[in-house]
Amino acid sequence: MRAASTAFIAALLLGSVAGFSSVIAETAPTKDQVALFATVKGEGKTGIARKTKPVDARAAVPGEVIVTVIKGEGVETKSKPAEAGDWVVRNRCPETGNEEILVKAAKFPTRYGETQSKPDAKGYRAFSPKGSDMGYFIVPQEMGEFTFTAPWGEAMVARPGDAIVQVPDDVSDTYRIAAASFACTYEIVTPAKP
Repeated sequence: MRAASTAFIAALLLGSVAGFSSVIAETAPTKDQVALFATVKGEGKTGIARKTKPVDARAAVPGEVIVTVIKGEGVETKSKPAEAGDWVVRNRCPETGNEEILVKAAKFPTRYGETQSKPDAKGYRAFSPKGSDMGYFIVPQEMGEFTFTAPWGEAMVARPGDAIVQVPDDVSDTYRIAAASFACTYEIVTPAKP
């Protein structure tokens, strides 16, 4: 018992990349994010936002696993192994540590379009998100932390202040955007209601 408590405290104090998120994931209640989004939408509390801040992206190496780390929080999620044609997208958001995500080959062109620069030394090129409208709501304080299974099969932890976003034409594509990342990379079209 003492070792577990010590590990938990160390994870909190050190901001352990794997420790903090895994401890929360083990203790937070699990919710179905698609059903939750439908409920919040039915209450008229969702809004519309679009990702607009430029990103950097490179071709993923087949088999590569991208671990998304949010500065100050630790691991947000881990991708499935990349397949040929997938892309690693890096947000330009110092507040979150310029986190990376894996975007599937089929989704990348519709979300990011054509490159706007030549590759840098690491293969990253500049892209501008196409700014597709996404439904969203902000997790209220009274909802507390909860976990859910992201569309790519990994556990995600949502915290008060985070955004839960949904692709309008694919309700199964519903996931968390950390509060700082949402504020840094998304533009509000229609505000969500508290």
